[in-house]
Amino acid sequence: MSYTVEELSDRLEIQDLITAYSYAIDFHRFDDLDAIFTPDATLDFSATGGSAGPLPQMKEWLASVLVHFAGHQHLVATSQVTLDGDTATARTLCHNPMYLPERDGVQQLMFVGLWYHDVFARTADGWRIASRVQEKGYMHGLPTR
Repeated sequence: MSYTVEELSDRLEIQDLITAYSYAIDFHRFDDLDAIFTPDATLDFSATGGSAGPLPQMKEWLASVLVHFAGHQHLVATSQVTLDGDTATARTLCHNPMYLPERDGVQQLMFVGLWYHDVFARTADGWRIASRVQEKGYMHGLPTR
């Protein structure tokens, strides 16, 4: 494949957004999401049991849910980016171990594997995520009912 300098720049900026999202979530810096998403962005995390809605609502939801975990990490990789002028799409693999506070000396750990399906828009402030939808790959270590 051969890319122009602008295409390489676009791809790096998009990759930086994907990484910035992971750090914002893992360090509970939810206001950082405002510089990652468009103001009218929608997020849909229902595939893994989460919520869906506009960015402000989802920031509140993330803050209310993630506080229950002692820690979590988003390992994102193998982003497949397709550029189309001032829009782009990407599919990115995510491996997300999450653990609860120890209980009776036992650490509860679960693993969530998913893909993010993103739509990006070039804005006056650079690329931003306009839509993020999760596709569940696996969930391991969760209690079953």
